[in-house]
Amino acid sequence: MMTQQLIQSNWHLDQVCLSFCLIVNAIDALGTVYGVSGLVSHVVECLGLQGLQDMIQRFLYDQLNPDAEIPGDRADLRACPVFHRKVRVFHSATTTFCAPSNQSGVGGMRREIIRATPSWQGGHPRYDCIFVAKGGTDTEGFRSVMVGRVRLFFSCVHAGHCYSCALVDWFVPIAEEPDELTGMWVVAPEVDNDGRRVQSVISLDSVVRGAHLIGVYGNGLLPVDLHFSESLDAFKAYYVNKYIDHHANTLVF
Repeated sequence: MMTQQLIQSNWHLDQVCLSFCLIVNAIDALGTVYGVSGLVSHVVECLGLQGLQDMIQRFLYDQLNPDAEIPGDRADLRACPVFHRKVRVFHSATTTFCAPSNQSGVGGMRREIIRATPSWQGGHPRYDCIFVAKGGTDTEGFRSVMVGRVRLFFSCVHAGHCYSCALVDWFVPIAEEPDELTGMWVVAPEVDNDGRRVQSVISLDSVVRGAHLIGVYGNGLLPVDLHFSESLDAFKAYYVNKYIDHHANTLVF
């Protein structure tokens, strides 16, 4: 059954005020797509999302302790709220934000769909990239955002409050300045000491808009059998495309 959830937030960057909302087209995908129950432990087992339950608990710790000296990703897991309940999976989120410099709708409003689905139009998986606000007002441009790739949209309920979340793979800048030739920032997948992708659960309130990454191809030839669905996994580094539209150019200078 289709449901809709509206999450509203205000976020300021440089001189651009982005008043946006995330409208999430929610499907009870754990019952209709994956054929499993919504208990988080069952989701972890069936979808292979190892560590999801721990990341949810660390996320809840941050939500309940916003001023804590130790953030959730470094806190003792025993100090984090216990979570064993159901989650609901979303396959897409629609960002609506003000971008008057673009060819936009009435009042300069623009709409984008961010997808995280194991099968896009009955074919290959599609997991889109996003810009995530760091928070604070002491930085601007690209230094004020992070780049991630959404692996799962979901919601969970804890202590009577519903949290709308995303599980994100992170990318990190490889230099302190944009690339001199292209003017674009370059990021690389963030990995831990064991070479595994660094992931975390974030609130949808921190999502700014979709991001577009371009592989840093180098001088070699690409394999002829490289499929477009593998483009966000096939390269060691990626350009953050600020030329996709005027709003992105203003956002990640």
